[in-house]
Amino acid sequence: MSSAPRGPAWFTTGVLTLCGMIVSLQQTLVIPLLPDLPEILGVSADDASWLVTATLLAGAVSTPIVARMADMYGKRRMLLLSLGVMTAGSLIAAVGGSFVPLLVGRAMQGFGASLIPVGISIMREQLPRERLAGGIALMSATLGIGGALGLPLSGVLYGAFGWTSLFWSTAAVGAVLIVFIRLAVAESPQRSPGRFDVVGALVLSVFLVCLLLALSKGASWGWGGPRVLVLGAVSVLSLALWIPLQLRTRAPMVDLRTAVLPPVLLTNVASFFAGFAMLLNSLITTQELQVPTDTGYGLALPVVTAGLLMVPGGLMMLVFSPVSSRMLNRWGGKPTLVAGLAVMGLTYAGRVLAPDSVANAVVGSTLVSVGTAISFAAMPVLIMSAVPRSETASANGVNSLVRALGTSSASALLALLFASLTVSVDGVTYPSAAGMDAALWAGAAVCVAGTAFGLFIPVRGYEAEPDPVPGPVAESGGASGSPDRAAPVPGGAGYPRPPREPTGT
Repeated sequence: MSSAPRGPAWFTTGVLTLCGMIVSLQQTLVIPLLPDLPEILGVSADDASWLVTATLLAGAVSTPIVARMADMYGKRRMLLLSLGVMTAGSLIAAVGGSFVPLLVGRAMQGFGASLIPVGISIMREQLPRERLAGGIALMSATLGIGGALGLPLSGVLYGAFGWTSLFWSTAAVGAVLIVFIRLAVAESPQRSPGRFDVVGALVLSVFLVCLLLALSKGASWGWGGPRVLVLGAVSVLSLALWIPLQLRTRAPMVDLRTAVLPPVLLTNVASFFAGFAMLLNSLITTQELQVPTDTGYGLALPVVTAGLLMVPGGLMMLVFSPVSSRMLNRWGGKPTLVAGLAVMGLTYAGRVLAPDSVANAVVGSTLVSVGTAISFAAMPVLIMSAVPRSETASANGVNSLVRALGTSSASALLALLFASLTVSVDGVTYPSAAGMDAALWAGAAVCVAGTAFGLFIPVRGYEAEPDPVPGPVAESGGASGSPDRAAPVPGGAGYPRPPREPTGT
């Protein structure tokens, strides 16, 4: 039997959504501080950049591990653990006063990244079926909402109360959410059997750390430099070791046999491209709004103004979450995913052709955010419709990791393009108009690729026949008599169609 929520569905949805929002919010809070942190902390600019890299690495490594542990040891327990580590990291960063405590705190904050896949898996168990698609859409939208609000909010807090206020605020919100989770979320009785795959987790961590370090530091270290080459080689070797290890392990860290099923594999590939396009939108728009007009495309706006102009995109992700929910219930996960990616791709192409103006930049960024909200809402639905209940958190964790790899790849590609195509204005080097156009075309290309993969996802949509094994959900996680079945998910495989109207007399 599935766990019963401790509070009403709206309260559970609200608490889990706030968890997702604080995760995406704290990832962007330090970005406006980066120019001032070297002077504040007495370190170099390269050292200060580790305050962003540490959070990225910790989040990427912890997400699949925490998600797997959630399936094995309890989703509510791991939700509280992740939020507790994130809150403790905020406190350490706030009271540390120097670079090392701040770096440790930022790494601990990265553990919050697992809150989103674990939160979505809790929604699957505790929300009524008619509210599930809406909850998933809202939870997925928090990635953009928090990111868009983080930049202007951090500027306001930093200017009014100093840099430590950023971490005091996230610590306070984290503490409140811990209380709310204990009130709103019941522990799931379902458990994935077996022992935790420690060796698999360690090898996967080595692979992710080496790969993400190479992607995030390649521009500053040099793509052909020895450090990047060594990291690349170690990541390839660790992946080559990890794959057969997972196939031989009885309870693997990631069930690769499930991961290569066409619905899961193609959804994850499309998710990679969607994550790529999402981050590229923020980076390109911020660049366009701030660089001088003499570059041929820049709008020369102050940092605070540019940050405020990013807010509409985040708010539109919130506005479109109920629209995404209706699309999921009416059309299913596959058409919704494809529609979102198509909106993003068409917008990127349109931005290349549109004249440079503040209005066009904001409208273009907002439309990409709308496409992001739609496509991100569909991903968990497609994943959950293809995997057993006992692997819900783990499968969503892998999907979140794949999206994170997409965002890291976007940052690396943009750094390469902007470093290769430059223009000098008053002795300062900026990316050229050709570099900006190349970045926009790259965004359109990855959306086309994501759409193509999405079209081949083999799912039965909303109009599918009812699950052939009816009955109540067993504690083991599946339908009665079939413990490994995936429970019906709105818009996914096995979701029963509405009852037919009677015909005749």
